[in-house]
Amino acid sequence: MEAFDLLVVGGGAAGMAAAAAAAESGASVALAEREPGLGGILRQCVHRGFGRAVFGEEVSGPEFASRLIARVLASGARVLTGTAVTKLERDRTAMLSGPAGYFRIGFSRCILAAGCYERTAASLPVAGTRPAGVFTAGTAQAMINLGHYCIGSRIVILGSGDVGQIMARQFVRMGKQVVCLVEQRSAPGGLARNRRDCLEACRIPVRLRATVDEILGAGRVSGVMVRELDTGRRTPVECDTLVTAVGLIPDRALCRPLAEDGRLPDWLRLGGNCDFVHDMVDNVVKEAAALGAEAAKGNERSNGENGSRADAF
Repeated sequence: MEAFDLLVVGGGAAGMAAAAAAAESGASVALAEREPGLGGILRQCVHRGFGRAVFGEEVSGPEFASRLIARVLASGARVLTGTAVTKLERDRTAMLSGPAGYFRIGFSRCILAAGCYERTAASLPVAGTRPAGVFTAGTAQAMINLGHYCIGSRIVILGSGDVGQIMARQFVRMGKQVVCLVEQRSAPGGLARNRRDCLEACRIPVRLRATVDEILGAGRVSGVMVRELDTGRRTPVECDTLVTAVGLIPDRALCRPLAEDGRLPDWLRLGGNCDFVHDMVDNVVKEAAALGAEAAKGNERSNGENGSRADAF
């Protein structure tokens, strides 16, 4: 059985930054990524706005990812793409499944940088028959930017955070009609620069203190029912696509079986959005790089210090 000083689970921004920093500090590192290539969500984020704090200039998501990938490959870390970590064991071994089959590796420390998954329309109290034309923002982004699909022409977006705003701007630039963004809060979410560059610059209508409580149509979306939260009034809005941008949930599934007495083992740390959802990828990279360098030195803080509790999983 092959063994490493550090196992990093996840090949997105956090995982790459942690793996590169640890390997550059002299640790033997295995970086496992279940997708065929490294980069994570950055690969589908074709807009610019990344890298100011890390590279001193604004770059697109794929360019940001390519720079991190080059650093990882130069660091000497063992990169295992197309390889999923299926289980972490208390004896500091992990089961992996990849092109080489099902196998086990050992490690001294582990950083879980598995990122997040999206809340879907199925998790919301929304009535309807679930016709075609309902997408999470991340799925829509991947289909458009990686698959080059057309997902619709008249679009309602539920949620006005950064991802929802950025997708709205992209739809407008593609010549699609964004009928409106629907937001339950009394003001749009996200960064101020996205509100300025997306909502205001593209003049995208926003319906505040409202939600979508029914999807209309059979076979294909024909509209949604928008409910005003303060009055209860319901209004049908015609569209052929609903994109939901209603939040991210840290993917900590591998952690849950290891939690004991409210805490995780000292050898396991959370990195990037797997720890908490960040506003900027630059911050993810800086924090994860520090975590990787710390792991390489074997200088782990206790979970009491880093706040990893079982009730967070």
